[in-house]
Amino acid sequence: MKLKIKKGDTVTVIAGQNKGATGRVLVVNPSKMTVLVEGVNLRKKAQRPSQQFPSGGIHEQEVPIHYSNVMLVDKNGKGTRVGFNRTENGERTVVTRIAKTTNEEL
Repeated sequence: MKLKIKKGDTVTVIAGQNKGATGRVLVVNPSKMTVLVEGVNLRKKAQRPSQQFPSGGIHEQEVPIHYSNVMLVDKNGKGTRVGFNRTENGERTVVTRIAKTTNEEL
């Protein structure tokens, strides 16, 4: 299934323990229907010493959340649903995403 949320979009969390948090989408996984949002759903992970982390220790990292628990944010900073606008451009059809609240292109 193709998701309406893409990498680099700004989203807000609408359900779960991080409800109300906003962040930028880092990774979208369509097969598992999850998104990784920057600074949201942090978990602690024990890290063994390595070249990247010479001292090891406990580090926080983002964990993916289901895409149905996030909503795209429009230019006004409010959550919006996503619609599509199809325009004919010569021989091909151009599809753009639009915000349902403002009808502006995302």
